[in-house]
Amino acid sequence: MTGLGRGVLHQRTQSTFTEVVRHEPGEAARPYVEFYWHVRWNVREPYETKVLAHPNVHLVFEEPEPLVYGVDRNLFTRMLEGRGQVLGIKFRPGGFRPFTEGPVLGLADRRVPAAAFFGAEVAEVSRRVLEAGDSAAMARLAEAFLVPRLPAAVDPTAAEVAAMAERITASPGLCRVEAAAAEFGVSVRHLQRLFAEYVGASPKWVLRRARLHEAATRADAGAPIDWATLATDLGYTDQAHLVHDFTATVGTSPARYARTP
Repeated sequence: MTGLGRGVLHQRTQSTFTEVVRHEPGEAARPYVEFYWHVRWNVREPYETKVLAHPNVHLVFEEPEPLVYGVDRNLFTRMLEGRGQVLGIKFRPGGFRPFTEGPVLGLADRRVPAAAFFGAEVAEVSRRVLEAGDSAAMARLAEAFLVPRLPAAVDPTAAEVAAMAERITASPGLCRVEAAAAEFGVSVRHLQRLFAEYVGASPKWVLRRARLHEAATRADAGAPIDWATLATDLGYTDQAHLVHDFTATVGTSPARYARTP
């Protein structure tokens, strides 16, 4: 599967110098991994890529060392220079919990050396992954490293939380934590505890991020947008609320963002 993916900002510009390929996980890894992603870029001048991150933890094989990225609750940025590539494992919400000593919320907004979770051998694996060249081969090496380190049995609570987070992410019109808790048949407080323990971000943040993803996706499509109608569709009280939320996170108004490739 190719394409920059939902959440990557200014896709029309980035698609001219960035290639993204995704690979599905095998059966053993599927309860934990959403997909493997390979990004390759070639830029003439440094470019700051910006991403509205999802509620997922990533293990990224990159130079100078592999890193684990917690959920970035602000705006993820990275400077791209020259030619380069990275191979990432995007864990399902809750899928990284077996590798942490405490709640996944402790990783929020952090980039941590992967050796802290997987030992010193991960550096050599990262080198071999990046030298593999072919993205499918890179993904296979990453999975071969990960699978023996997975738990013998899937945590049923992690699977439940993953389903909750994925339901919220797919439903930008679901805009209140109380409504989400009622749909899942749990209390608001219990839902908050589950997300802190397994996801690494609050359910309120996941709800809000889903709405911003939808707004950015509509803006990137290039078609005229009735912002007042979109605000209503996404559960905002009015257009001003949407504009404030988008601007506070992305750094520019949605209308101005839509005019920028």
